[in-house]
Amino acid sequence: MSSVEFASEPRHSDFLIEPMTAHDLLEIVEIEESCRLSLWGWDSYYAELLRPEAIMLVARRTYLDQLTGHHLHGFISGRVSANELHINNIGVHENARRRGVGNALMEAAISAGTQQNALTAILEVRAGNVAAQSLYRRYGFEVAGRRRQYYREPTEDALLMNALLKPPT
Repeated sequence: MSSVEFASEPRHSDFLIEPMTAHDLLEIVEIEESCRLSLWGWDSYYAELLRPEAIMLVARRTYLDQLTGHHLHGFISGRVSANELHINNIGVHENARRRGVGNALMEAAISAGTQQNALTAILEVRAGNVAAQSLYRRYGFEVAGRRRQYYREPTEDALLMNALLKPPT
C-alpha cells in the first residue's frame, strides 16, 4: 500500500479519502462489476494492496448506508513504476456519481503519485465513456492512442490517455 498518509479530517461532507484495506475488497469488487470496469476481482486487488508502489484509495462514507450496508462511494487503484503513475481502475458507485467523488479520488491518486516521484500518468478508458474522459481531461489527460477491442462484456476499444504531472511543492 502507498506510504502516503491522508488526513482524517473530511474534505467533503459525506466521505473521506483513505487508504484501501483488505476489508474493503468485497465492496470494491461490487463497484467494479457495476461500473463495467476491467474485472480484476478480489485476489488481484489483494495482491496489489501488498505492493509498496501501489496507490489504493477509497472514498469512505462518513455514515453507513442503512439500506445497502455499504461503506464506500468509490475507489481508485494505481501504481507508480519508472516515474509513471498508471491508473488501473477507478469506480464510483452509481448512487454517488456527480458529487465530487471521482474528482477527489483522482486528486488524491495524482498527489500520491507525485509524492512517489511520478512525472507522468497514464490510463485506459472505454472509448464510449464520455463522462470519464471529461473527468480525466480536467486533470490534463489527453488521448495518446487507441487499444482495439481492449474491453470485454461488451467488447469496446480503449482510449489511451496520458498527462504530465506537476512535482510536489
